[in-house]
Amino acid sequence: MDFQQIIKKHKWLIAIFVIALLIRIIFVFSMPVKLWDETIYLNLGADLSNNLLDYSFSNGWSDFIPSGGDDFYGYPKAGFRAPLLPYLISFFYIFNLGFLANFLIPLIGALSVILIYKLGKELFNEKIALISSLFFAFIPLHVFYSGRVLTGVLFTFFVLLTFLSFWRGYEKNNKKHKVLFGVFLALALLSRYTALWIVPIFFLYFLARDKSLKFLKDKYLWYSILAFFGTLIPWFIYGIFEYNNPLGAFIHGAKASAYWGGLQPWHFFFDYWWQMFSIVGIIFMIALIYILYKKEFFKKEIYLLLIWFAFFLGMAIYMPHKEDRFILAIVPTIALISGYFIDKIKRYKKQILIVIIGVLLLSLCLNFYSTYKTYHNTNTDCFEQVGKELKTIQGNFLIVSENPPLFRYYAQQESAYYPDNLNEETLKEIANSANKKVYFVFTRFNSGFETEKWQNLNQIMKEDYNLFFECSKDKEVNWIYSN
Repeated sequence: MDFQQIIKKHKWLIAIFVIALLIRIIFVFSMPVKLWDETIYLNLGADLSNNLLDYSFSNGWSDFIPSGGDDFYGYPKAGFRAPLLPYLISFFYIFNLGFLANFLIPLIGALSVILIYKLGKELFNEKIALISSLFFAFIPLHVFYSGRVLTGVLFTFFVLLTFLSFWRGYEKNNKKHKVLFGVFLALALLSRYTALWIVPIFFLYFLARDKSLKFLKDKYLWYSILAFFGTLIPWFIYGIFEYNNPLGAFIHGAKASAYWGGLQPWHFFFDYWWQMFSIVGIIFMIALIYILYKKEFFKKEIYLLLIWFAFFLGMAIYMPHKEDRFILAIVPTIALISGYFIDKIKRYKKQILIVIIGVLLLSLCLNFYSTYKTYHNTNTDCFEQVGKELKTIQGNFLIVSENPPLFRYYAQQESAYYPDNLNEETLKEIANSANKKVYFVFTRFNSGFETEKWQNLNQIMKEDYNLFFECSKDKEVNWIYSN
């Protein structure tokens, strides 16, 4: 089949991919500044471009490092953050294409549309595959995070590859895919440690399918397990050198999961169901009722998706800290089951699809508008002004702020935190111990200082340091002082 025939055969899929990519690129520009975690991954990628063996925070800036009260897991260890995204980003910096790193996740998010199509075609048929990929292309949760340099969309991409290779391997008996299943599962784990949540899904599926443990007799399952651990060998070696334990990075990741963000109720995800999934989330719920009524949960492809959805969501609900992005890996199941249900409709299917896509587009427009309005304000304007001013300074210097990762990314200079015990002496110690010029920065954007602490800092700056810059829009809480 030549190129023109491929284009003609897959014209609808190509059109969906292009639309998905364009929408996700647009969402890159919904926020004027990067989120904290985004700058972490971008900074790690930049540092790795100079030394691929140094995965740590020992290069003139740092994240908040969760230790769980054990200093052994403190500075400068970075293993609690899954490494695959920073390593992918590092190649952009190696080839002096760092500006393109912002478009890596939109591309991966759009490529996931193709994987949804392929998985839908394997599980069901081409029509359901196209409908599912169309839904996936517009689901707000996936679109929004495809515009951010975060791990969730990359993780979902490898989860899709994992399930695709699993089905081709263990249902279509493709021996190559049986082994690839282990490789993709390992890459999913290196994308985000919550990949451990999907491992039991396959065991539960085998038990439901075979009603016995006979699947353990498949030698290629064991080859797959070997491939899984073989792919992780470099990370085990990192664990030995950094933590004196091959599992050290994963243990650090477990400590981190209980570290940040507070507690959310068990119904958190259901409270935001419409915002995350729009009308597809409602169609999915109707589809579940249809599946139960028709007893279609006995079909292998259906109960695989249901186990995937229920187990992963259950684990996310069980975790004390919850964020919408934590359930990105169930977006494929929602798209596929919704596509399966819509295909069952005999009359007015095209009209229904047009209405669904219309509602999805409206949801995306409202999502973009809300995000744009939230993050385009005086606080972010002043943060940008402060960042631009720091960029104009010649030579090497130290920035002291609440947000070292952000200023490291925007100013490309050494960045440190304000001391916990903030007073004249501790600030003077920082200024005197640095062998370079020191700039003390404060911005209201992403500030966690209590009013009393900020007022104390502001007073010390005015009395002991030189005002270098203040934002014209909000001078009192957006400034730079120098020693």
